[in-house]
Amino acid sequence: MIFGFLKSPKLSPRLLRLKDSALFSALTPLELNIVDGLMHERRYLADEIIFDEGEEGQALYLVMSGRVIISRQLGERREVVAELTAGSFFGDLALLDNSPRNAQTRALDNCELAVFFRADFMGLMETDPVIGYKISLALARHIGRRLRDWMTGKPQLEAL
Repeated sequence: MIFGFLKSPKLSPRLLRLKDSALFSALTPLELNIVDGLMHERRYLADEIIFDEGEEGQALYLVMSGRVIISRQLGERREVVAELTAGSFFGDLALLDNSPRNAQTRALDNCELAVFFRADFMGLMETDPVIGYKISLALARHIGRRLRDWMTGKPQLEAL
């Protein structure tokens, strides 16, 4: 094929998982590669705590495989807020500030997570503002949708 160089490169399963996430869906294959290079891979065993309620938020987590449960302490009992599967992300407000986590996140079974630290995100916004803009816009839309749902009384499916 003469113009084969014009074809988009084939995405790896990992990049496809990133592309399927609402946070990174607007990124081109090249941009996905750049973001993927900033992400850290973490594995958790079933029932292992990923982060605890009250801890400082430092990163966003994307579920690559497995399941994660988010819960909050309400008095004497723990309330399950959400169960997330591959393709979901959580801890998104940590990209914006270092406020304490308002929920606990625990691996429901063995899982693999891609972790995007706030420091890496801030650096990306300085070095590649187009990618930073695309992610920021997706994040703002996601948070706005969650706020609208909360304002209309729809049940919250995830913790901020």
